[in-house]
Amino acid sequence: MIEPNAALPPLVEPAAALTHEETRRYSRHLIIPEFGMVAQQRLKNARVLVIGAGGLGSPALLYLAAAGVGTLGIVDDDTVDESNLQRQVIHGVSDIGSSKAESARRSIHELNPLVTVQLHPVRLDAANVLEIFAGYDLILDGTDNFATRYLVNDAAEILGKPYVWGSILRFDGQVSVFWGRHGPTYRDLYPQAPPAGSVPSCAEGGVLGVLCAQIGSVMVNEAVKLVTGTGVTLLGRVLVLNALDMSWREIRVRKDPAAEQVTELEEDYEAFCGLPVRAGVDGDQEPAVDVRELQRLLAARAAGERDFDLIDVREPGEHAIVSIDGAQLMPRAGILSGENLPARGRELYVHCKSGGRSAEVAAFLRAQGYDRVFNVDGGILAWVREIEPAKVLY
Repeated sequence: MIEPNAALPPLVEPAAALTHEETRRYSRHLIIPEFGMVAQQRLKNARVLVIGAGGLGSPALLYLAAAGVGTLGIVDDDTVDESNLQRQVIHGVSDIGSSKAESARRSIHELNPLVTVQLHPVRLDAANVLEIFAGYDLILDGTDNFATRYLVNDAAEILGKPYVWGSILRFDGQVSVFWGRHGPTYRDLYPQAPPAGSVPSCAEGGVLGVLCAQIGSVMVNEAVKLVTGTGVTLLGRVLVLNALDMSWREIRVRKDPAAEQVTELEEDYEAFCGLPVRAGVDGDQEPAVDVRELQRLLAARAAGERDFDLIDVREPGEHAIVSIDGAQLMPRAGILSGENLPARGRELYVHCKSGGRSAEVAAFLRAQGYDRVFNVDGGILAWVREIEPAKVLY
């Protein structure tokens, strides 16, 4: 095992000589004594995969392209939304509604047409991850859920590849390098996933936009060092940023000598992370209503003809932006932890922003013996679009 603060060998062999155009473009790299021509040639020969063209992926992709990484891969099956533009700087207003992967490729080629960009417009899962990873030297993981992070870790360990991990939430960020051949992995940092719902995603808890650039740029710095063998990487160390007081601290991580090497993927990473299986009366999905039916139900409740509870499982900040009149705020984390459960014996309708979190909560409640629980399909986004268009979307 490589000790923290020890140098690693270069990950990539140098490419052939730089062209005149490349020499002009990367000249500020070439004149650095500790970097120079050979390091730049290694970057030219490198194949780096970035998972997600979102908050962390945006600055990472731009700086990897600017640095001269020869081939960039992008895994993202999402489309650009207006709310992304607060932090996802690789996209612009004209990209709203288009593929994030395609939008990112356009921005990369505008910045550096010498870079080859390969798109993987799919959701990463156990069926495709090994095939996708096999074509790259290095992985950058900027995902915001634990199931995908464990999937990335396990696939990288099986293939013997290093990866750079970044995480952001609100004002806090973390960065590290994991490489099972030489040091600890993500499972050494998190042997077990946090309880389901205990850590909100950026969509639920928010994130300071500029934090993405701060953490994303550190991720690129680590990627450049791994590719070129320059300096000392964060392998065995987690760098933690508190942007509120602008302080950095370091946490040491060591490989668990008792841990077994990962040799195969989990069958279900969501189940591994404690997420409830969404199984309803037909075994396929939770009983649900659409927003039109919810509107009728609320009218009947107001007339005294029905009695039920409408539960909003979003975060307080989301609820403050927009809410459905008559809904009771009960954030998902409190329900999934068992600290704040709805009253038993009541008919319950559960909603969130778009329907995902509420489906998770509905499945959990039914597993706990609540027999009259219904998910609101489309969540408050559908409610505003179809029922109260005067209300704001976020």
